[in-house]
Amino acid sequence: MPTGRRPKHEVRVAAAERADGLSAATVRRVVAAVLAGERAGPASVTVTCLSGQQMRALNRRALGRDHATDVIAFGMRHGGMLVGDVYVCPTAGARSAARFRVSRREELLRLVVHGTLHVLGQDHPADAARTDSAMWRRQEHYRARPAGSARAGGPSRHRPRAGS
Repeated sequence: MPTGRRPKHEVRVAAAERADGLSAATVRRVVAAVLAGERAGPASVTVTCLSGQQMRALNRRALGRDHATDVIAFGMRHGGMLVGDVYVCPTAGARSAARFRVSRREELLRLVVHGTLHVLGQDHPADAARTDSAMWRRQEHYRARPAGSARAGGPSRHRPRAGS
């Protein structure tokens, strides 16, 4: 790839379930901003919103966990390109938003960022230490930025969460 050229980031959004307050254009900008910020190189990422029932079935089939969760992501390198899928459950996101007193839009953005970081191979502990992890700090960094912006936004909220 020639110097000075930006890597191509292809981001698709599929909606089996509606994500109120979050447009497909915003999701594409957020994913592209994370990929660029993390210097992912060429990437193709699909973000799909699923109902609670669909998310439970995916979680059971893919991870052996028989419950709905807020976000599941898969990523791999193929032919020099990062290829990934992020599955978000707006219903679970809405419950988390109410529990943590943040807007549904903010929580859905957090889940999109979280899933994108997982596609990139980042991970966090499964216990309460997750909010102190490097991945969580990266997540909150991107979540606090206006969608697709290079400027830092407001303060991040580090809080314990169930789910992903």
